[in-house]
Amino acid sequence: MPNRLVNGEVWTDEQGEPIHAHGGHMLWYKGFYYWYGEDRRAENYVSCYRSADLFHWEFRSHILTVNTQTEPIRVRTDLRLSNEDGSKINLERPKVLYNELTRKFVLWAHYENGKDYRAAACAIATSDRPDEGFVYHGSFNPYGYMSRDCTLFQDDNGSAYFISAARDNADLHVYRLADDYLNVDRLIRKLWQGEYREAPAVFKRNGRYYMLSSFCTGWAPNQGKYAVADSMEGDWSLLHDFGDETTYDTQPAFVLKLSENEFLYVSDRWNAQEYDRSGYVILPIHFEAEKPVLRPFEHIQLEATTGVIHFQL
Repeated sequence: MPNRLVNGEVWTDEQGEPIHAHGGHMLWYKGFYYWYGEDRRAENYVSCYRSADLFHWEFRSHILTVNTQTEPIRVRTDLRLSNEDGSKINLERPKVLYNELTRKFVLWAHYENGKDYRAAACAIATSDRPDEGFVYHGSFNPYGYMSRDCTLFQDDNGSAYFISAARDNADLHVYRLADDYLNVDRLIRKLWQGEYREAPAVFKRNGRYYMLSSFCTGWAPNQGKYAVADSMEGDWSLLHDFGDETTYDTQPAFVLKLSENEFLYVSDRWNAQEYDRSGYVILPIHFEAEKPVLRPFEHIQLEATTGVIHFQL
């Protein structure tokens, strides 16, 4: 990849191949950003790339496929990675955290059976390494609830939270995870009843918590919203507009924290006619007082000598 990216285009890895990390997440670990995301080609489900500068991405492996090793855990789950007729399931919006207690990389995702979109479950996998060796531990419905679009958030003290859309996307549920991140420990909040939010993304700035999300309009972009809380387990504000009426033709995937005051909005620009040609958009989040603000920058430039990233109209 060059040192200049165009937002919304299909980006390529160091081999010139399109990056398949849709609905994804980045994890910083020992000098590299690891980018995980959906890869629906052939027998793949989730792919992993890594980069030291957010521009030059090395493909590492397909970390979840139809042939991934499965292993039960204490939670009763469905271990199937394909249907009885051999057709594929869906694993969407994969997110990965590193658990200091167990020294495991833990992946959570949205599971569907690939047929009728009625499973609405979450799925878990783990590995000793960030980019290979993942073992699939199956899918389940947390406390019996539906669970669709989802994200993970890890707080400064190591506490982790799983946020997912429930009740046919009408509500967002916030779950605190068990210490090993392999189960939900408690349903903390049911947010914005009947307001139909999906694609949640959470970040923390100056002790306050922000959650971005989109409305449910299928593949079509819509007005993004944000909310703020003083605690992940406390009260959240009403939803407020974020970006323009289409969030600059994007849907949130996650927010990448670079420093206490530097955050990148990482998003998908979906191609409904050709999913594999969907592009990515990264924009800096500016703050006006406590309000997060987006601007529609078209180009991203890496200053090779310093590693500084610049955004240009």
